[in-house]
Amino acid sequence: MEINTFEDFKDAKTPLNRQLLNAIADAGYEAPSPIQKKAIPLALAGHDVLGIAQTGTGKTAAYLLPILMKIKYAQGTAPRALILAPTRELVMQIDAAITELGKYTDLRHVAVFGGLGPKQQIADLQKGVDIVVATPGRFTDLYLRGEIPTKLLQVLVLDEADKMMDMGFMPQIRRILEVIPTKRQNLLFSATFPDKVEQLSFEFLEDPIRIEVTPQATTADMVTQIFYELPNFKTKINLLSLLLKDQERFARVIVFTRTKESANNIFKFLERKVIEPEALRVIHANKGQNTRINAMEAFKEGGVRVLVATDVAARGIDVSEVSHVINFDVPIIYEDYVHRIGRTGRANHTGEAITFITIAEEYHVEKIQKIIRQQIDRLPLPVDLIREETPFEEQQNFLREMDDQRKKDDPKFKGAFHEKQGKAAATAKRKVIINTPKSVKATTWRGAKSKPSPRGRKK
Repeated sequence: MEINTFEDFKDAKTPLNRQLLNAIADAGYEAPSPIQKKAIPLALAGHDVLGIAQTGTGKTAAYLLPILMKIKYAQGTAPRALILAPTRELVMQIDAAITELGKYTDLRHVAVFGGLGPKQQIADLQKGVDIVVATPGRFTDLYLRGEIPTKLLQVLVLDEADKMMDMGFMPQIRRILEVIPTKRQNLLFSATFPDKVEQLSFEFLEDPIRIEVTPQATTADMVTQIFYELPNFKTKINLLSLLLKDQERFARVIVFTRTKESANNIFKFLERKVIEPEALRVIHANKGQNTRINAMEAFKEGGVRVLVATDVAARGIDVSEVSHVINFDVPIIYEDYVHRIGRTGRANHTGEAITFITIAEEYHVEKIQKIIRQQIDRLPLPVDLIREETPFEEQQNFLREMDDQRKKDDPKFKGAFHEKQGKAAATAKRKVIINTPKSVKATTWRGAKSKPSPRGRKK
């Protein structure tokens, strides 16, 4: 049977019930996305599923609807489904989706994550729970305290598995797999499918059916991608300021940075020179949990126009009308490029992804274009952009970085930068020797006068 609308699922071989279909209608979903069309029937039929789909394609509902249908009613106190996600923000997003899709059921769900004390989360678990959504670290902590029984678990989901691997969660996931029932249904979803995720799938899934709605690591069709070549950090700041002054075009923007230091610096500059404070927020790992939650909620509601964020902090942002993603830095974890630009062009809305590139980031750009199998257009810089001179120290850092990149690809390469430094030092040393007065040459390296010749000694 061909599935064109969610209502078609009620007559399918593995149907969705009326409570779920009503919740779907209330949420405004009309037609299932490609990943939902393929994954929902397979998951409802009890298969292990390996789903590869970029962010913003509806994969959360693709695994949540079968889970809600499978466990149906509140029962007992121990959880029957466990969903693991890499960040607290994504955990909160999944938990909110359960609230939305399960509104006509009595199923109980709890989100557990770090950054807050566990007291309230433990109290919620003790009331009885059917679905637990968790980060691996907090789940392990509460399990070891005896607060999460696992004997009744029927379904395990790993969401954004590629990011979990990048964040080093593999040991914790392996420990979790050791303490949950071996007889269970497994669902693994990932935006990309690098070797680490493939290895995990062999350990985690049993005879899985693989679904790949687009070639892995491809970027969203609804997103226009642009590169700008820039000489330095200050010119990047000038271009960012110039773009953001167009409030009508850049209506809701996420600015991604590689480090929290850059995020803070960009935020302070924009707050001082470009954007009114109430329309600007910054989130990164050093920000408190409540601060991050409030910033994302304000961004979703439209009160905040520009959100400056690091990659980890921005996981789980699901806003359907993000007009632009601006990559102030090129990510060095290349799959993050796919995740970043997936924050725009969501839910059939168009979006634009703009990436700033220095000469030291060209190396990463080439790698990213190979992964996404696409060449991105490079636009000329705006005529009214103020181009700054590159400071000497920043230029030296670029050269060092480019040397390190070449060494990765060619271990025999000794480094042009270090070679230049060595030649410069040798030249300087020769100049010192040539220009040294005779009185100075008569001293030792330590600065003491040399001993007189034995012929010059008196008897």
